[in-house]
Amino acid sequence: MRERDIENYLRDRIKKVGGIAYKFESPGNVGVPDRLILLPGGEVHFIELKAPGRKPTKNQTHQHKRFERLGSIVHVIDSKQGVDEWIDKMVGASNAV
Repeated sequence: MRERDIENYLRDRIKKVGGIAYKFESPGNVGVPDRLILLPGGEVHFIELKAPGRKPTKNQTHQHKRFERLGSIVHVIDSKQGVDEWIDKMVGASNAV
């Protein structure tokens, strides 16, 4: 499975629960997370997507630490199952589709 497949799955799942999954790009800032997720209730999350078994690069890890120093968490997900588990945790099993 490719990272793109997992990213498309995340985008579709987030839409089904009433959220938005923006593609996050920041020119000049290599390694920023792939997606900026807005969930109902005002929750904002950053998601780094990887192909199964892959780990964040050195640049990505550096950016994740920068986010964390500011109080934001970057969630790393590498499977469709991981997407489902994350959504169930964030939105709640009763609202997840």
